[in-house]
Amino acid sequence: MQPVIDALVYVVDDDASVREALAWLLRSRRLLSESSDSAEAFQRKLEGRTTPAQPSCLLLDVRMPGLSGLALFDWLIARELHLAMPVIFLTGHADVATAVDAVKRGAFDFCEKPFSDNALVDRVEQALVQSRALLQARQRSGMLRERQDELTERERDVMRLVVEGLPNKLIADRLDISVRTVEVHRARVFDKMEVKSAVELANLLRLTP
Repeated sequence: MQPVIDALVYVVDDDASVREALAWLLRSRRLLSESSDSAEAFQRKLEGRTTPAQPSCLLLDVRMPGLSGLALFDWLIARELHLAMPVIFLTGHADVATAVDAVKRGAFDFCEKPFSDNALVDRVEQALVQSRALLQARQRSGMLRERQDELTERERDVMRLVVEGLPNKLIADRLDISVRTVEVHRARVFDKMEVKSAVELANLLRLTP
């Protein structure tokens, strides 16, 4: 698997040797990383964000002094940050059941210490692919909403009927306007939505949540 370009792996672990080892491992696979020595420090780094600025994932220790990894995970869930920043828990044998429960609640995966370097980085890369896909989908949805916001109410009416597959004559009858007026609105809809056909318009609108 090719590394995700411009991706960032966050590492949150209170053990400096673990942070250093993971940073080296990720560098060896051409992955950038940032480390935090506590959940609180990582929280401060993300405060105010609603989505990561780039494809990201989080390697998170379960047990840490102060705020635990599980408590931090709950904080991420409350802000829906765990969706675009998949969480992989790093856990000792005693915490496997806890990590499994976290996966059921939305964590991407967990790796038991001592973990296989290759298996861990493979999962990191898969998490980054998921992150990138979600961020791209959100970006597309945002652009579509901006385009739709430019439509007038009548253009929205015409667009809805065009997507339903109605010909101009039936759209004109349904909206009690002339066929020529439908043609004008249809052309404006295509122009504003940056499409060339009704099929392309329908496919585009399927991307809007």
